[in-house]
Amino acid sequence: MKDSWATFGADLHIDPAGVAGLRAGLMNALREAVRTGRLTPGTRLPSSRTLAADLGIARNTVADAYAELVAEGWLTARQGSGTRVAQRAEPRRPAATAPRSRPVRSRPAYSLMPGSPDLSTFPRADWLKAARRALTAAPNEAFGYGDPRGRIELRTVLADYLARARGVYADPQRIVICSGFLHGLMLMGKVLRKRRVREVAVESYGLAAHWNLLADAGLRTPCLPLDGLGSRTGDLNGMRGVGAVLMTPAHQFPTGVPLHPDRRAAAVDWARSTGGLILEDDYDGEFRYDRQPVGALQGLDPERVVYMGTTSKSLAPGLRLAWMVLPQELVKEVAEAKGEIDWMSSAPDQLTLAEFIASGAYDRHVRSMRLRYRRRRDQLVAALAEQAPALRISGIAAGLHAVLELPDGNERSVIQAAAFQGLALEGMARFRHADAEAGNDALVISYGAPTDSAWSGALEALCRVLS
Repeated sequence: MKDSWATFGADLHIDPAGVAGLRAGLMNALREAVRTGRLTPGTRLPSSRTLAADLGIARNTVADAYAELVAEGWLTARQGSGTRVAQRAEPRRPAATAPRSRPVRSRPAYSLMPGSPDLSTFPRADWLKAARRALTAAPNEAFGYGDPRGRIELRTVLADYLARARGVYADPQRIVICSGFLHGLMLMGKVLRKRRVREVAVESYGLAAHWNLLADAGLRTPCLPLDGLGSRTGDLNGMRGVGAVLMTPAHQFPTGVPLHPDRRAAAVDWARSTGGLILEDDYDGEFRYDRQPVGALQGLDPERVVYMGTTSKSLAPGLRLAWMVLPQELVKEVAEAKGEIDWMSSAPDQLTLAEFIASGAYDRHVRSMRLRYRRRRDQLVAALAEQAPALRISGIAAGLHAVLELPDGNERSVIQAAAFQGLALEGMARFRHADAEAGNDALVISYGAPTDSAWSGALEALCRVLS
């Protein structure tokens, strides 16, 4: 049997009160996983170093917990074989009790669902250093209400970084800091509505959360058709009621297709001729592998494109830090809308990110993660070529996910089969706009989200489902 393990980072309920409490909580969680069958006999556990990194606790705490469970007979440990779940007699099951009013659904052992980076890789030590330096140097007024556009320190550093890394024209006075991409989109929805815009075109595949948020602002969201060259931006000329368009031009989500240069130019020409706006979602623009960087669309016309970026993929979504680079005419309107809703994002976090970028730590982290994600992508491609050679994989030149095309009619059954293997998957249909034509069946596979200790097990489970 091949080695595999589950990650316990999201499942453990640990009392953080001291080392003894952490060790006891970890031991109880492991015992419960064995009792309930989530960890079967012979399953290899992650090394103490790996699991400690995933959980953010000391390695000695994990090692001590493993040692005590070996002594109790729950686990076995042999040189060269690692730590495994021991072969134990089937435990006596408790007598049947009355069913609960709400059934408890077990969490899948593995997940390849798109939408998140590997959270265990957040650079805690470097972030803490940056926070200490930033707070030491922060002026007293930084802890007041401040400018609704955000701290000037962060806006200045971001202007330099975005110009260098993404080809964005980014004057600090045109940048507004917000609490995540959805917050920025909510602000833009409010501004567009005040400008009497009634329709915002969206790509035919994307996130329903974005479309729903625009709809909540009173905006209709007709969809642009999508093909192998990206969204058919030439069709915008025939959409008379549209005043803006929301796009992911560098790496379309979820298909992974970059917008063809001719279609980039067509989108900008439409915006110039009609006075429309392009809302550019550059959600994972830093991660590319087999191609030259695709610069931001905003560089073609800063007065017609609203550039929107975030730390959600490059660092972690929990930071709730994002930014908009605005046309000059929109800066005051967006700042006023932000002031009405939420005067400013956390100043200490903004100062920390500014220091993190200025020190070079952000660039180093992105380079490190680019190499890590590329290795995982290559492992995914190699495993699928061996186990499911008939299936085509695409969208892998950049980003944190891949698209695996399936035979027609198989998408739902494959997702259900994966669930029986303890693997959470998402299909392409989940991201299709209600008005879009049905496309080919496919899986949207995230190789960025699992921790190192879960990646190999998730990949094995995927191959079992597809082979």
